[in-house]
Amino acid sequence: MMKTIFEHRSIRKYKPTPIPNDLLRKILEAGTRASTTGNMQLYSVVVSRDQERKAALAPFHFNQPMVKEAPVLLTICADLNRFNRWCELRNAEAGYDNFLWILNALTDASLFAQNICLAAESEGLGICYLGTALYNAPEISQALELPKGVIPVTAITVGYPDQNPPLTDRLPLDAIIHDEKYTANTDDRINEIFSEKEALESSAQFVAENKKENLAQVFTDIRYKKADNLHFSAKLLKYLKEQGFEL
Repeated sequence: MMKTIFEHRSIRKYKPTPIPNDLLRKILEAGTRASTTGNMQLYSVVVSRDQERKAALAPFHFNQPMVKEAPVLLTICADLNRFNRWCELRNAEAGYDNFLWILNALTDASLFAQNICLAAESEGLGICYLGTALYNAPEISQALELPKGVIPVTAITVGYPDQNPPLTDRLPLDAIIHDEKYTANTDDRINEIFSEKEALESSAQFVAENKKENLAQVFTDIRYKKADNLHFSAKLLKYLKEQGFEL
């Protein structure tokens, strides 16, 4: 498993080879062995294999080619609907329609998703997370007919890899470790932490292609702009309220 973890790559090109149903079920069952809040399993997954359905979902993932190319698209959802319905049927008053339980369900769904990814990669499959599920949650919700209390958290493409990209860079481990208490980052420390990432050839190319002064500006001005962040945040908040959550 450690080998699988340290060799993780995001795969964006897949062979057309279908995934056997028994293997897919084994991988999804591995997902259910993840830790979960109160053993409530506040998640669900919508499995998309039909080409037309994947094509219908593709625009909500900014038409990234692997959405249609991968043999399987998994939409991982935070799901409070199932547990709430069980409580109602047992004359138990559920108080899970609030911000705290959105976070609990998001955590459950994320752990479920990560177990799925590890299991898939250990079986020779490739995966790629799609953060766009939260960007366009209302549209994905409508396409998948999600009931109240169910929120798409992420989508994962799964299939046999048709590429072997290099490992993605990571910050040095000491950048994220704080012994006993959080140590505030000085300006010099921030410069040190990000120096290796900024020195990468790929980063220099990224900066040049986008005609920016540095890598940070690529993130703030191109990749994740404030105007876009505010737009998608407002859309998501509106959707959560429509899904029955009190915020």
